[in-house]
Amino acid sequence: MGKSYEAINGVLGFLCLVLLVGKSGAYEFVVGGQKGWTVPSDPNFNPYNTWAEKSRFQIGDSLVFNYNSGQDSVLEVKSEDYANCNTNAPIAKYTDGHTVYKFDHSGHHFFISGNRDNCLKNEKLVVVVLADRTKASNNAPAPSPLASSSTLAPSPLSSAASPPTPPPSAASPPSPPPSAASPPSPPPSATSSPPAPSPTNTTGTTPAPAPLSGPPPSHANGASSVFCTFAGTVGAFMASTLVLSL
Repeated sequence: MGKSYEAINGVLGFLCLVLLVGKSGAYEFVVGGQKGWTVPSDPNFNPYNTWAEKSRFQIGDSLVFNYNSGQDSVLEVKSEDYANCNTNAPIAKYTDGHTVYKFDHSGHHFFISGNRDNCLKNEKLVVVVLADRTKASNNAPAPSPLASSSTLAPSPLSSAASPPTPPPSAASPPSPPPSAASPPSPPPSATSSPPAPSPTNTTGTTPAPAPLSGPPPSHANGASSVFCTFAGTVGAFMASTLVLSL
């Protein structure tokens, strides 16, 4: 019985350990593998960055740096110091020979050797840590069902009482612009207008002509005028005969 209890306890302990590891999802990455944190064999090639590009790092994971304490170290630096191998202003410095660095935020992390000559020979590393999307999605607040229903459901009374306004008809032609061919109004005449004629007689009756004044000519006047003409003609004939005879 005692051995069976021990076996059961061992199995339960192993299962708990597996569950804890699976739940945490954190991993430890050994930098450089068996060679550890040291100067690359080819100074013109950086094997650390090539290895980091093939791996996926998340928040909670750790880097393990193994090196000879007293001869080398690990510096966490800014991007500018990483490019220039500047060892004078590190963010953090580790010299214990077995450094475990745990990622607590996403983004770029820059590491170089504490020995500047080693850094110039490509003993340096850039790691990109992914964002924790699971945590961000869990923290996002869920929309309120009451607010969604009250916002999306339209009121039946308001929908029936007020029909939607139809859009303006596209067939209505625009108002024509004022005609450019219309001549301008002539200026008022400087000469005075003639007076208006007097209104005509509406009755339509024509006034009768006035009667001639004096009596009509008599026949005696006509006879005397004929006689005077004849006498003048005879006198002229006689005068011409007399002149010819002389």
